[in-house]
Amino acid sequence: MSQQAGSGHPGGPHPPGLDLDRLREYLDRAHPGLVDGPLAAELISGGKSNLTYRLHDSAHRWVLRRPPLGHVLATAHDMGREYRVISALAGTGVPVPGAHLLCTDPEVLGAPFYLMDEVRGSVYRTAEDVAGLGRDRARTMSFRLIDVLAELHGIDPAAVGLGDFGRPDGYLQRQLDRWLRQFEASRSREIDGMAELQHRLAAQLPRTQRNTVVHGDYRLDNAIIAPDDSVAAVLDWEMATLGDPLADVGLLKVYWEIAARIPGNPVAQAVSPEAGFPGLDELAEHYADRTGLDLAPLPWYTAFAGFKLAVISEGIHFRYTQGKTVGEGFAHIGGLVPLLVSASLETLLKLEGNN
Repeated sequence: MSQQAGSGHPGGPHPPGLDLDRLREYLDRAHPGLVDGPLAAELISGGKSNLTYRLHDSAHRWVLRRPPLGHVLATAHDMGREYRVISALAGTGVPVPGAHLLCTDPEVLGAPFYLMDEVRGSVYRTAEDVAGLGRDRARTMSFRLIDVLAELHGIDPAAVGLGDFGRPDGYLQRQLDRWLRQFEASRSREIDGMAELQHRLAAQLPRTQRNTVVHGDYRLDNAIIAPDDSVAAVLDWEMATLGDPLADVGLLKVYWEIAARIPGNPVAQAVSPEAGFPGLDELAEHYADRTGLDLAPLPWYTAFAGFKLAVISEGIHFRYTQGKTVGEGFAHIGGLVPLLVSASLETLLKLEGNN
């Protein structure tokens, strides 16, 4: 999280989407005494959905999150959900940043936003980031990442005030319907195989074994890793809800293996056997031991995850073609969509052949 895509300083330019003068006025009203001295901010690169800024004064450092500029799909960038879940998980075995405030008034920055503590550590996003880790460190952080996921899926939502955070009954069907609607709202072209993929997913819907808090985008580079290779914080809870925990495992598998399956992809490049990371199947076995869940239907969840990631990527591609993205790394994301659809169809066809 050390890279910058833009900056704002007192008397200088503001980062895209962040008016520091209006923000300071709001913070002084909503949280008197929080800010000490002039505010400055940098847009943190790497995010391809919500915008994330590092905000600091003379003594403190925070992180501010707001929706992207331009074409924003309903429910896809819900600041209130992120703020609520990280607030609820504080004090559990799932590490999250400390949350300070949520602003739902779009008059301040043009969109809702929330403020949380900055967590120090490393974010491993690229092959260069992990090149010097070595096998032992890569394995350690991998198993700690899967342990945190198992911890999340073992929390009783009602016990942390999240009993009404979602409607777990019918979760998988609603997810299919939701992401198909998102695709229809964002696409600017025909994608071969997308209709067949959605049909096959609907025809093989598995039975949910347990309803838990699901992260919705769980992966290595949505975590901050501490110097001892533990997970210092899990980030990017914008798609969290109550539902089927294997949806998180399926998506993690897609992210974990995508560098090998789609070289040069713009989404996830850090994890690879060459960098010392264990295979997801080994991690999934450890997860199953921790949770007691049956992973036999995991290929369906993996195919669903590919479908979901294809829809998200198409939405980013759509905003990119409209000139409404901020930062770098968007030019090639549209090419990822048909590859994800094809890989997901292949996974489902293999699953059908084994049944």
